Amino acid sequence: MLPWCFRVLKVLAWGAGIYAGLCLLAFLAQRRMMYFPDRESEPEAVQRAMRGGLVPWQDGRGRLLGWRRAVRGQGPRVLVLHGNAGDALGRRDYLPVLEAAGFEGVLLEYPGYGPRDGDPSEKTLVADARAALRQLKTESPGPVVLVGESLGSGVAVQVAAAEPGFVAGLLLAVPFARMTEVAAGHYPYLPMKLLLRDRWDSLEAIRAYRGPAAFLIAGRDEVVGAAQGRRLAQGCPGPTRVWESPRAAHNGLPLAPGQPPWSEALGFLKVRGKVGQ
Repeated sequence: MLPWCFRVLKVLAWGAGIYAGLCLLAFLAQRRMMYFPDRESEPEAVQRAMRGGLVPWQDGRGRLLGWRRAVRGQGPRVLVLHGNAGDALGRRDYLPVLEAAGFEGVLLEYPGYGPRDGDPSEKTLVADARAALRQLKTESPGPVVLVGESLGSGVAVQVAAAEPGFVAGLLLAVPFARMTEVAAGHYPYLPMKLLLRDRWDSLEAIRAYRGPAAFLIAGRDEVVGAAQGRRLAQGCPGPTRVWESPRAAHNGLPLAPGQPPWSEALGFLKVRGKVGQ
């Protein structure tokens, strides 16, 4: 009987060790599992931008922040905060949609993405987006709307919570409420709520923002889940509108100039945020 007990304990010990190793691996590699930047040199990025009719957007010291049209629009500005994969130049299709609604779009490039130095994390992305917002306000005191896509919705919510006087409206596309819940859904066998360093708690942060917020939700969102976006909208204390595309996947929201849901969401923000009036 005793040898049998020892064998069971040995198997349990091996299992516990393997599980602990998986937890340690997830903890150490979590940012590589969360952020998937495309990287290239600045000259390469500038050439690519110019082919698309864009030029570098720089801060007062000449450091690259992102991209915008060579000829600036006269409408209120939108700072676009993209998702966790790719880079800002890959979101240039947002610009015609914003321009059709009377806005000027500015694409922020995160630290560690495209040609920018740095390492992506919750702290660095939020700090950089706040600095970018202040740069826009330095250029002109006019209103700024934040568009946050997927992970960028978390950036946008935290910036709006920290700088409510600078943000005229939020447009959150395929947003999430809490990243810990999203991670737990993808890795149910790991204690992600304990392991996650970049927690991205948008549901908590949005309570500090009382301006207008528009939500674009994909009904078949396989990445964060439609329920996450609905919960975040319900937790928003300010004027709120929700558009849900029932058949859309996470990366499949309709995106066409002058067409819903974007045209309607941007129109809502113009009215409720008193943008361009």
